[in-house]
Amino acid sequence: MLEVGQKASEFSLPNQDGVEISLKVFKGKWLVLYFYPKDNTQGCTNEACDFTEQVPNFEDLNAVVIGVSPDTQESHLKFIESKKLNITLLSDTDKKVLKSYGAWGVKKITAKSMKA
Repeated sequence: MLEVGQKASEFSLPNQDGVEISLKVFKGKWLVLYFYPKDNTQGCTNEACDFTEQVPNFEDLNAVVIGVSPDTQESHLKFIESKKLNITLLSDTDKKVLKSYGAWGVKKITAKSMKA
């Protein structure tokens, strides 16, 4: 996981169209890089739709929104088309980038006791 002020690790991943996208192409811009586990799941769909809705506001700030998941390019393309998304999705099928950013690993479940 990145700490405040820490430089992001360079990477290149294919987008939904098969075009290789590198972190360095965003130099001089703000980048909203978010990681998610799976296309077309409820939470991930809500998040992607929310980002799409806010794209004009991000553009006003010279910012670009990029999502990264382990799904394939084909899955991303279908996801974008079916939900009318206006963001770029990168495919990290081997999960190297996800892991390097601390966004992939064993899920920890914690139990909380609640009073009825």
